[in-house]
Amino acid sequence: MSADHPAGDWAHRMLARVCDELGLDADRARLLKFTNSAVFALDGPGLVLRIAGSKPVSDKAARGVVMARWLAEHDVPAVRLVEEVPQPLYIDERAVTTWHLVPDEGAPPTPEDLGRLLRRLHAITEAPPGLPQWDQVASVRARLAAATILADDERAFLDEQINEVAEQLQGVEPMLPPGPLHGDAHTGNLIPGPDGPVLCDFDSAAAGPREWDLTPIAVGHLRLTPPPDAYPRFAASYGMDVLDWAGFSVFRRIRELQLVTSVLPVLATNPALQGEWRHRFDSLRSGDASARWHRYR
Repeated sequence: MSADHPAGDWAHRMLARVCDELGLDADRARLLKFTNSAVFALDGPGLVLRIAGSKPVSDKAARGVVMARWLAEHDVPAVRLVEEVPQPLYIDERAVTTWHLVPDEGAPPTPEDLGRLLRRLHAITEAPPGLPQWDQVASVRARLAAATILADDERAFLDEQINEVAEQLQGVEPMLPPGPLHGDAHTGNLIPGPDGPVLCDFDSAAAGPREWDLTPIAVGHLRLTPPPDAYPRFAASYGMDVLDWAGFSVFRRIRELQLVTSVLPVLATNPALQGEWRHRFDSLRSGDASARWHRYR
């Protein structure tokens, strides 16, 4: 994203302030992505800066720090925090976390890698202190509350959908023991490294139903456009097909609401997201369960 883009302007202004605070040189930073957070790589010192794009995302930064430290304690392959700086750091009420850059080496992550890493994570049953209980409905509500460019009828529709799924969730019977979970597990949140892929992006980490960690790739199989064999390969690697679970239809609704509301807090400052957001929202409102969505760029 170029610096002359409105979202790029905001991201680069924040980068300059963060680097000034931490004594880093912002001139050679690379913007890796900017959807809910602006993520910059600083190749010289081998760091990654993750700057929350909204208050709801900032509010989740502390849990990401808790999860990252817990994963390091249990030697689960994951990105590692830079412990010599404040974690998280707050600038203008936006949370900033600092990570060690993973060398861009190794083969692209596969569905089998995701299944293997989740099995390793899910084998640990005791959650770390400070990790909140899973409440994706509350997270979706927070994103909706932070939206600034929704029409009244759009807001009313999403609010109704959230209320319905919250009620349905009360009747869901789990198949797996609860415990710590990644919260947004898909191959896009794996980074290739010299010793194999590692997990990243822990903003949605929580303690709760492990079935939720199997839901993003399953919904991606139904809604996005991955290779057709990606989900079966994942399910075989993990050892469970969540599509066969009676509670999946409810978890699918929550995930789709998450995919529609996730960027609402930053739509005004990142107009590049608006076209895909409109497509997702309109197909959800029309009841088109077969419409294919596309990843935000």
